[in-house]
Amino acid sequence: MSKGSKRIYGIRAVLEAISSNTEIEKIYLLKNLKNELSVELLAAARKLNIPLVRVPKEKLNSLGDKNHQGALALVSRISYYNFEEEVVKGIESGKRLLVLALDGITDVRNFGAIARSSECFGVDLIVVPSKGSAAVNEDAIKTSAGALFKIKVCRANDLFKALEFMKNSGLQLVACTEKGQLKYTEVDWSLSSVLIMGSEDQGIGPQVLKISTHLAQIPMSGDIASLNVSVAAGIMLAQAAR
Repeated sequence: MSKGSKRIYGIRAVLEAISSNTEIEKIYLLKNLKNELSVELLAAARKLNIPLVRVPKEKLNSLGDKNHQGALALVSRISYYNFEEEVVKGIESGKRLLVLALDGITDVRNFGAIARSSECFGVDLIVVPSKGSAAVNEDAIKTSAGALFKIKVCRANDLFKALEFMKNSGLQLVACTEKGQLKYTEVDWSLSSVLIMGSEDQGIGPQVLKISTHLAQIPMSGDIASLNVSVAAGIMLAQAAR
């Protein structure tokens, strides 16, 4: 958690912030806390795709004011968008859509660099899973050169279902993977597309690979034969923008 991040303490205060449309980056809730308010908070977080983690009292105490009353929320630096609404609006506009989906990318600097390339190459929106994704903190924003204030970022409770929705809406799903038989230059990027990038250690999940329309690779000839994910994303997006 960044030291400069604004925090909200207490379940009632967090619920009030949510009801007043305050953008929440993440919620920390006391482990094993079960009461009417905690159930209400869990439901609100799920409805709005807000990441919520259960933590022990010691962890919650270490995050800030010990008078947290069982809950602490980190206020987001950006506004999040609803990916379903944005996809539908894009389709209705008749324009070619370019969406970037990030599967398991947790490094904030990689995320920021990818957001910077996305803004430069005309990505319409970035979709990330609510859990297991890099936080939009000061480091991410700085690395993005402010691009995270300009591009639409969406959170999805279930990335697979989000991709399934976009595929059923007519977008092709292009997974960037070394397992691909198709060169990235052979993809028809004139079609509305979702570019999927995975983490450097785990790559794209097997379920996501299975639903993808195309598995595309970036040919390499060096001994290392691997790229930083932000560099790979930049190469793919540059091709998609051509």
